[in-house]
Amino acid sequence: MFNGLNEEELTEFLLTETIDEINKLIQFIHPADILIAIREYEGNKLDLLGKLSPIIVADIIDEADDEEKYDLLSIHSKIKQRTIIHEMSSDELVDLLESVSEDEAKNIMINMNKEDVDEVKDLLAYDPDCAGGIMATEFISIKENMTVDETLKYLQKEAPDAETSYYIYVVDGNSLLKGVISLRDIVVNKFDVKISEVMNRSAMSIPVDMDKEEVGHIFEKYGYLTMPVVNEFMQILGIVTADDVMEILTDEHTEDLYRLAGVQEDEKVTGSLSSSIKSRLPWLFVNLVTAILAAATVSLFQGTIQKVVALATFMPIVAGMGGNAGTQTLTIIIRSIALGEIDAKNAKKILVKEFGVGIIAGIAIGIAVAILGYMWEKNVVFGLVIGLSMILNMVAATMSGFTVPVILKKVNIDPALASAVFVTTVTDVLGFFFFLGLATLFLPYLI
Repeated sequence: MFNGLNEEELTEFLLTETIDEINKLIQFIHPADILIAIREYEGNKLDLLGKLSPIIVADIIDEADDEEKYDLLSIHSKIKQRTIIHEMSSDELVDLLESVSEDEAKNIMINMNKEDVDEVKDLLAYDPDCAGGIMATEFISIKENMTVDETLKYLQKEAPDAETSYYIYVVDGNSLLKGVISLRDIVVNKFDVKISEVMNRSAMSIPVDMDKEEVGHIFEKYGYLTMPVVNEFMQILGIVTADDVMEILTDEHTEDLYRLAGVQEDEKVTGSLSSSIKSRLPWLFVNLVTAILAAATVSLFQGTIQKVVALATFMPIVAGMGGNAGTQTLTIIIRSIALGEIDAKNAKKILVKEFGVGIIAGIAIGIAVAILGYMWEKNVVFGLVIGLSMILNMVAATMSGFTVPVILKKVNIDPALASAVFVTTVTDVLGFFFFLGLATLFLPYLI
């Protein structure tokens, strides 16, 4: 098959073949594959893009990252730019305009017709993090009194310009959403059947101000390909499609993963040295402050450590195991918050469960480390001290892993951004405090 070309073969094909040959075979190549070839090509990108039709170029720009979109568009002539922009969907144009400078946005809008400019300005008025900010306005709507035959003829005319035509939304004269019908249901019914007789009247819709992450969870839950976006009066304003949702969820998961590690979500492995330093260094300083706090806790018990040197050997075990337990709980809770699985109804039940996990895991690990401590020092009290401190720190770790992200969420701070620092501080400081505090309390039996 033609789509089995590797990157080098695809580059060679775009460079050497005629426009007619490329147009004949380009339908078998996915725009994402062309984009990869463009990224790796070290020459003028126009060498690869110049022979492609505006429709294909628009699809490639659609696949590109935000910071790439304008570069891929601006290398073309003004005339071709105008045609490419006309082929782009409204939501992709909004993404493009939001990713460029004010001057670059003006240059793009100069190449748009008045109708497209007005449409995009309306979309730009919405918060980019809500359903209105990610919806496309190229959707197909029909009236419920239309017949299947009338609908098919209408689709033949309108479907080529639509974002998707798998689902057709049924509206009344005021554009109020009345139902939905699939393309399959239209095709299998007789020509004279009214749409009102076969449509699904319980069409699920998305409020225009719904957070885009919540929109993503709805798509995940129900497996929809598209969903209509409506205002407070149930007038349909646009649609959100599954490909947009996949991109949103990928971005959100990447953001959470990066923030858990104290890294800015826009840092890339191919980025510059300075951007990586700017991304990572501030959080390393934050971690330094928490490390100093843990060191200050240890300094309170210098006298105890000097008398029982073996305590220094086991301190990292207590803090490290607490940190691991806290990270386990933290990861699960942040993921659950992101998916909307934690609410006021089940929060207490989850807290009790995590407390149980901390107790049971703490006892199991505590017994093991107590035996190790006894064998190391040949002192039963030493084993009991480290075993008990391990239990206490494991419980504290699981509790902080639950409470810290939940509290941060309540005060409108991204749990993924700050939770790890607080949980690490709790497990280190309390781990050292429990272990060295108990050792100080039972010091006469340890010497």
